[in-house]
This record gives sequence, structure tokens and C-alpha cells, in this order.
Amino acid sequence: MGNTGSRGLLNRTPLEWLSSLPVFCLLVLTLVISTGEMLHGRMLNMGEALFGKPAEQVQYFMLRADPVRPACDRDSNAEAQLSANQKPSAAAPASDAVDALFGDKPESADDQRAALAAARNECQMKHAFYERVVNEITPGVRLFRTIETGFFALFEIGTDNRPLILLLMFAIAAVTTTLANHHISIRPPRYARDHLVTNLSMAVASALLLYSCVRYYQITSGTGLEVENPFLHLLWMLLFASLLVISVYRLWRPQSNEGLGSWGLALLSTPLFAFMGMTSGLYFLSTGHPSGQAIYINQLMELPTIFLNLALFIFAGMLLKQTDIVDRFLNLLRPWRLSPELLTYIILLAAALPTAYTGASGIFVIAAGAIIYREVLHAGGTRQLALAATAMSGSLGVVLRPCLLVVLIAMLNKQVTTAQLYHWGLFVFFLTSTLFFLLSQLRRTQREQIEVPMVAIRAMLRESVHVLPYAALAVAIVVFYDVALDTSLNEISAPTIMPVLMLLLLILEKWINRKRTRPDPSLVLPVSPSATALHPPTTSPRLEPAIRAAANETIGHIGALITLMALSLAVGGVIERSEIMSVVPLEFSSPWIAVAFLMLVLVFVGMVMDPFGAVILVSSTLAPIAYNNGIDPVHFWMIVLVAFELGYLSPPVALNQLLTRQVVGEAEIDAADAEVRHLGFYSRYERWILPVIVMLVGMVLVAFVPLGVAQFEWLEPVRQFFATT
Repeated sequence: MGNTGSRGLLNRTPLEWLSSLPVFCLLVLTLVISTGEMLHGRMLNMGEALFGKPAEQVQYFMLRADPVRPACDRDSNAEAQLSANQKPSAAAPASDAVDALFGDKPESADDQRAALAAARNECQMKHAFYERVVNEITPGVRLFRTIETGFFALFEIGTDNRPLILLLMFAIAAVTTTLANHHISIRPPRYARDHLVTNLSMAVASALLLYSCVRYYQITSGTGLEVENPFLHLLWMLLFASLLVISVYRLWRPQSNEGLGSWGLALLSTPLFAFMGMTSGLYFLSTGHPSGQAIYINQLMELPTIFLNLALFIFAGMLLKQTDIVDRFLNLLRPWRLSPELLTYIILLAAALPTAYTGASGIFVIAAGAIIYREVLHAGGTRQLALAATAMSGSLGVVLRPCLLVVLIAMLNKQVTTAQLYHWGLFVFFLTSTLFFLLSQLRRTQREQIEVPMVAIRAMLRESVHVLPYAALAVAIVVFYDVALDTSLNEISAPTIMPVLMLLLLILEKWINRKRTRPDPSLVLPVSPSATALHPPTTSPRLEPAIRAAANETIGHIGALITLMALSLAVGGVIERSEIMSVVPLEFSSPWIAVAFLMLVLVFVGMVMDPFGAVILVSSTLAPIAYNNGIDPVHFWMIVLVAFELGYLSPPVALNQLLTRQVVGEAEIDAADAEVRHLGFYSRYERWILPVIVMLVGMVLVAFVPLGVAQFEWLEPVRQFFATT
């Protein structure tokens, strides 16, 4: 979402007031809820340490509320009670012979006296414990527990309403994305026919989704039972009604004045969201199940934490984009004067970690893709190589800790754990990154002329001064969470810690640059002829506009990505209900054939679905087939991750390539195609072919080498090596 247009109240557009501010508040609320869980756990530990008395068996959880005085009489007289029990009751009926036959043997007076004494002792212990607890409830305890329980009640409300928070955020972002024409498509709309196809497909998809949501609500309320979370149903209907109104209005008032364009290219402007919506909607209508779309997209509400974490990761990525951190770290490499191929390899290695920490492959492409593209051009690389590097920058790190996709896999499949997947993911990462290095070296035409090490190292040390403050603050924040909140940085806590970390790094940068009036000379480098068209990305010199710009971009990407995920769930429902998978045999003649088949299907799924929706589909359809054919679950999910990444880089959709197109701009894509139009096939399509070859070879090795290691005896040393790792 851009910031262009007339400014209104407090220098903000009406759209920023109606979308940016609410979504930013919901993001902050999500952070508060997640941090609140950490903080509340720490407060409970503090309460135990400050107010608990283990020696007297009094713990803080007993002091969180006023205890109830025991109802028993601790001063009871056993003899008096015994006499009262032995006195016959006038109202008691006389027992007959049958009752006497089956009745319990009367207790002796001594037994009753012992039981009454034991009850009195127990009562006295209860009263004594009650008094100890009451005596420990000091004014300090009352103050602390008021804060602790009040804080617990506050974040518990947010925790219980996570689905509502997610849907509100998604609805606002989806409407804003539609208004800004930010939905992902193979070709962005430019001409009149492009906009006609875009708006018509959006209108049809929105109408089908609205009808499905209405029917789902009618069916649910028609059962006679109380509808669970009716507000969520109404919010879904309001969302798709809004998208329908926007699309119909734009059909009535066309947007483009650039000419008609061609119908063939216009079809490529159909948003992927609209294509999935029309396909799934028409299928469910044809099968007499109009509520099917609504049922499947509501699966988003069953895993709200995953998708809220994804939104936080997107926000962290957009905050990263507003900083010069990537540029400053690249300053450490520039003195070496590396070849474009070697620099690209190092960039991909370095990009893997933030890719993992931003949750999914596409987010890092959005956040740092423009910088990576520019840097490869600066080093003398071609636009084709730069585009390939940008698309792959978000691919290699999805198998590394703490990638959110792996967390979702472990949540849905009890056969694997995140520890297992991250462990073997490290080997997969080294395999695919090494393959890229080897293949990129084959394209080199000039001898590499690396700078003299002593000269390069001295320059690196000078540049490291600008990096150290960022590194020191990052370490301090991680240590603070670990020590103060007893929360280490891992796949569970990363969605909460990373936005806070990036926000504080952004504050640090703006404070460091508070007196800077022109670009840092260290960042201005000679530009190769091929890079003259691309200017360095600009960020706001002030903090508040930078945060606002990050929030604006976050909204657009949340709307674009989560709408894809929601409709991927609907497409998954089509595949599930059409029983396409029933034609697949549950058992193959050998694991080799099973792996080959699954590999092909997984690549196709990766081509047409987003990763999170695809994982949900694969977990219920293909995973059981793999397990039935003796494929190790960890091995299977490693194949899945690599196959998905190959799908995200492969036509016809190639999501990472589409995101690369968005971040570098249409002008650069056109210039890249013009540069190589007169060259051979590989040179013309290198930005597509190079990533596909790398991931294809990697997938084949990941799929079949473990089977060979398990089957062939001469590979026993390899098996022993991996068994000990």
C-alpha cells in the first residue's frame, strides 16, 4: 500500500487511518498477547520466589485469591458426638430381618471414637493451614497479585479471541490490497483489458465466496443449535461483500488510460486469489455443496496462532526493509571485489538465516529482494543472474530453524518433530547451496580477481564499526528475553521476538542517522552499466514515517499472501472431495516408485498452492501414502520442503519469481528480457532455468540418496556417518 495521494489529518491519508492504524494496532496487540504469556510465566516465578514459603508448604499460587475458611468445627468433642450418634432416633424406622441380614456390621464405640478424633485432627490441620495462608497475604502480596491477575485477565481475553483478531486483520488487509491492486498475479494489470479481466475475475470469485459464506451460515443456524462465534460468520460475509462492491465499481469505472492491450496477456492478469476462488467455487456449486468454500477457508480460524505469527514475520520483514542493515552487512563483502557468481553464493548463504527467521520464503524476497538484485548488478552480474539470485534468496532457508513452515508440519504430523526436521534440514541446506555454487561457477566467463586479503580485511574492519552497534543490540535483546523472561530464541518465540528486535534496530538506526542529511558515502559505489536503471531503495530518515511505511507494506503483503492461503485451503478441499487421490494406490511395488510418484505430485502442488495451505493438504492426503510405503516420515517431509521450493520457482505460477517481479519492478524485467533477446535459449531464460536446475538436482538427491543408503551395502560407511550425526 503506497503513501501517495492527498494528505489528511495528521499528514495521513484516509486509507491509512482506516487500514494502517487498525492493522498496526492488531499487530501490536498480537505482540502484547504473545509477550504477555512470557511475562506472566515470569511473574508467576517471581511470585513463588518472593512470597512462597516451601518450609511451611505455602506457595504463591495459594495466595493468588483469598482462601475459604474451612466449614468444619476444630473444637468438636469426640465423646459428645459419640453419645449423640448412639442415641436412637424416634423417627428412624425399625429394621427388619432382611435389612439386618444385608446391613453393615455396626462399628464399635472405639472405632467411632478413633474416626471422630482423626476427623478433628484433619479439621485442625485445615484451619492451621488456612491461618498460615491468611497470615502470608500481606499488602505486598495483594499489590503483586492484583497486577499479576489483572495482567493475566488482559492477555487471556486476547488469547481466547485470536481467531477474531486474525479475521479482523485479514479482512482489513484484503480490502486494502484490493483497493491498491496488490493481489499476486502472473502479470500485473496495466492496460484496459488487463483491468477488465482482473476486476471481472475478482467480482466472480468474491460473489461465489459471499454466497458460500451465506449458505454456510444458513446451514449452521438452521440446525437449531447455537451458532458458535456468529460474529466470525458475519465478518466473512462483510469481507467478501466489500471485495465484490470494489470490483463491480471498478468494472463500472475503468482505471487504465494506457491503451487496450491484448486479451491473451490480459488473462495473465487474473489474480491467483480470483482464479482459485472461481475454480473452487464452481466445483462446489456443481457438486451441490455451495458452503464448501466457506467450510474450508474457515480452517484459517482453527490455526490462528500460525497465521498471526506469519503476519508478525511479515511485519518484521518490512521493518528490515526500512533499515540499512542488509546494505551495511554487504559493506563487509564489497572490499573483496568478488565475482558476481561468488558474491551471489555468499548472499544466498547469508540470506538463509533471515529467511528462516521471517517465516516463509516469499517474505524475505519482499523485504530484501531489491537490495540483493542491486548488489549483484553492482558486482557486474547480468540482470538475469540478479533476478535468479533474488528469487532464490527466499528458498534455501526454509529448512532451517526456526522456519514457521516446519513448525506447522510438526503440529499437523505427530510422526515428526521440529528438532528432527531442523537437524536434517541443515544437510539439505548445505546440499542445495553447494549445488548453486557449482552451477553458477559453470557460467563464469572471466577469471576471478579477488582483492588482496590484507587490503580487504582492513576495509572490512573499518566497515565493521558500522555493523557492531546492530549486532550488540541484537545480542542484548536475545539475552534479555533469555534471562529476564526465561524465553530463548527458537521456533516458538521467534514470531514475537523478531518484530521487537527489528523495531529496536530501526530505532537505533534512526538515532545513529539523526544528523545525516545525505546518503552515507560508504554506500555509494561505482555502478556497472547494467545497473544504471535501478536506483538504491530509499527509506525515511525519521522513525515514525519509517514505521508507518513498514505497516503500510505489511498490510498489502498480509492481504495478498493470506488470501492466497485461504483459497489454497479451498483448492485443497476440491482435491480432497473430488477423491483424486483415491486413484493413487496406497502401496507401490517399491519405495523407489513411491518416492518418484510423490515427488512429481509435490512439485505440482508447490506450483499451484501456497506453502501453508499445501502442507495442510499434503498432511491429510499424501503423507499417509508415504508412511504406508515404508518412507521414513522425516525423509518424506524433507522431500516435501525441497519439492515445494522447486514449485515456487517453476512456471506456470512460480510465486517467488512473481514476488521478485514485484520488488524490482516491471521496467527491470523488461530491461532484463531486452538484454538477452539476441542470445541463446539458456541465456534468455537463465533467471528461470538456474534456480530450477539447482532445486531439481537437490530434490532428486534428497529423494533417492537416502533410499540408496538404506538399500546398498557398499554405502554402509555413509549410513554409519549419518547415524552418528
